[in-house]
Amino acid sequence: MSDFGELNGHAVGIIMKELVRRAIEAIRLERLSFSAQVKQGYDGQMNDVMTSADAAAQRIYIKSLQECFPSFGIVAEEDELRIECTHSDCDIYFTVDPLDGTKAFVRRQSHGVGTMLALVQGGEVVAAAIGDVNTKEIFYFRPGSSRVYRIFDMDIAERLLVDESKTLMEQRWVLRDPSYTYSQPIDVAMKKGGITGGHEIDGGSIGTMFARLWKGEVGAAILRAGWQTPWDLTPIFGISRKLGFKFFDVVPVRGIAIALEDQLQISSRKFQTDHEIIVVHQSRIADLREIFDVRYVK
Repeated sequence: MSDFGELNGHAVGIIMKELVRRAIEAIRLERLSFSAQVKQGYDGQMNDVMTSADAAAQRIYIKSLQECFPSFGIVAEEDELRIECTHSDCDIYFTVDPLDGTKAFVRRQSHGVGTMLALVQGGEVVAAAIGDVNTKEIFYFRPGSSRVYRIFDMDIAERLLVDESKTLMEQRWVLRDPSYTYSQPIDVAMKKGGITGGHEIDGGSIGTMFARLWKGEVGAAILRAGWQTPWDLTPIFGISRKLGFKFFDVVPVRGIAIALEDQLQISSRKFQTDHEIIVVHQSRIADLREIFDVRYVK
């Protein structure tokens, strides 16, 4: 861990948590009266949306990050803002997703709306904070810490620990889209794979969806192939890995899923993945093999 100037890891973490809290409040103020406009999605179609709440939250993040960390880079969603790192000793930057789950916000959902901030140093996620706009929970770890916390009521912290006694078979799985839109091995596993807990679809904030995985509400998450963005991927990757979750590329070969461990890596730029991704805790890899008839490649 390199020096943050006059700040230590605790101070950096406090600032990050406070910025997420401010972003939550700014978004909540816009819930009953906001403006929205269509914007281009990553597929080139005009099928995405930006609201005044996105803009308000991003202004809060950018202003304070530049004041507190003037030499750090920033990669933010709106307008695909990119401020290059000018730090003399290391490559270090923040990723900012001011309003994660904008379409859910526009629909006035009472779930699936978040805001996310992460810090990357030398290619490693060293801190992340994800806020649930509706519950005001914050999921967080600071630089230099091995612990992840769920903060609620703004000042009560609960350490997140995975219950390794639970199996994938008995837990629910969460997908971003209906199972029939995935590859054949995944679709079959969701329908006939002996998963007694069943599965469900969560299409709102990816951050709040993964928070359900970290809390143990669900046992596994499956992501579609396609665009991966630094503001979406970086914070969920950082917290997941900190808690011992593994990312697997799922490559269908003659109807059998071959799982390739840890192929996914973060980037400061958006990129495309060719395969679906299953995220499970390291204690449940044997269950994954059994469910999918997987050939596990380390």
